[in-house]
Amino acid sequence: MTLSEELQWRGFVNQSTFEDITELDKKTWTFYHGFDASADSQTIGNLAAMMFDKVFMRHGHKAILLAGGATSLIGDPGGKDKERELQSEEIIANNVAAAEAQLKKVFGDNEFELVNNIEWTKSMSVLEFLRDIGKHFSMTPLVQRDYIAKRIGENGAGITYTEFSYTLLQGMDFLHLYDKFGCTLQLGGSDQWGNCISGVDLIRRARGKEAHVITLPLVINKATGKKFGKSEEGAVWLDEQRTSVYKFYQFWLNVDDGGVEDYLKVYTELSKEEIDRVITIFKEDPSQRHAQKTLAYEVTKIVHGIEQADAVVLASDLLFGRRSAEEMRPAEVAILAGELPVIEAATGASIIDVVSNAGLAESNGEARRLIDQGAIKLNGEKQTIESVVSSDHAKLQGHGLLQRGKNKFALIKIN
Repeated sequence: MTLSEELQWRGFVNQSTFEDITELDKKTWTFYHGFDASADSQTIGNLAAMMFDKVFMRHGHKAILLAGGATSLIGDPGGKDKERELQSEEIIANNVAAAEAQLKKVFGDNEFELVNNIEWTKSMSVLEFLRDIGKHFSMTPLVQRDYIAKRIGENGAGITYTEFSYTLLQGMDFLHLYDKFGCTLQLGGSDQWGNCISGVDLIRRARGKEAHVITLPLVINKATGKKFGKSEEGAVWLDEQRTSVYKFYQFWLNVDDGGVEDYLKVYTELSKEEIDRVITIFKEDPSQRHAQKTLAYEVTKIVHGIEQADAVVLASDLLFGRRSAEEMRPAEVAILAGELPVIEAATGASIIDVVSNAGLAESNGEARRLIDQGAIKLNGEKQTIESVVSSDHAKLQGHGLLQRGKNKFALIKIN
């Protein structure tokens, strides 16, 4: 499968300056893709862009990944109804460091050049910017761009010169990378089309050379019709301090049946043959969620590493009765301890008190009723009113797994 064929099969081609996308297959390209540093973690929306880049890398093209240390100080006005709140240089620098660490983890052994646009903007004077960059831009097409026209039109919130200049700064990035690395291709999201075109126009006017852009479409949740990547708790982050490995895995495990094949193409590196096999098995019995399980494991492996992916699978399987407590290692118990209430209990403690103390019942009376109804289990075994905690229950690295019904759990550290 050629580069252009794989891009189209995975659904990565939206807008492009190429008349024929197969032009990509005719030479080795040096491309760049910029990543925002307005937050201290990237999201799974950014991950789709990274997977876009990885297709080019697998086909032998040279990658430049740009952390927006300068542009993030300004803030992209695209898609915003009002001006972003400006962040300090210190915060942006910390965000850049976090973005670079995540990029290195996701891209793994793939080679790439990592740059930060603060390097070539911090020492540029206002006069240099106006004379060397600003003179190549006509105001007419700029004010006609959708996001600018909306802001300066009737009932718009207006736009400051700071935000208005963002597209010139991004165009300057492309020009700088063209001059330094011979970069002639920019990748971006569909919402970046206008900013990407600024670079193409600037290279043509300032250097008399041709450059190109390809954007990937927004990934849409087919079940809701909304932008993919939002959970009930908000954005799904790549940083496990913001979205735990367990919640990250569960997000993918619970994606809709209608969209899972598309997500496999975008968010994994599985081949067409492998994905076809997964979908064939999935369609034979969708209730087994084979496609979602494959997706969840593969994406977690890319973002958090194979050890964490294996651990979260085992931890998840334990909660849903597919594994025994004896199979759990410290890594799995650590994942569970980060998600579940954890209480301490001495050997000989009444199961009634333990259930109540763990928050699985509001009172000892409710705990008794739940136990009588067979709703309370410890390590998968139903408990009785007379049950007490013993050292034999410490099967999870010194812990026991307490369960109410199907979906409420707590860890008991047994002393």
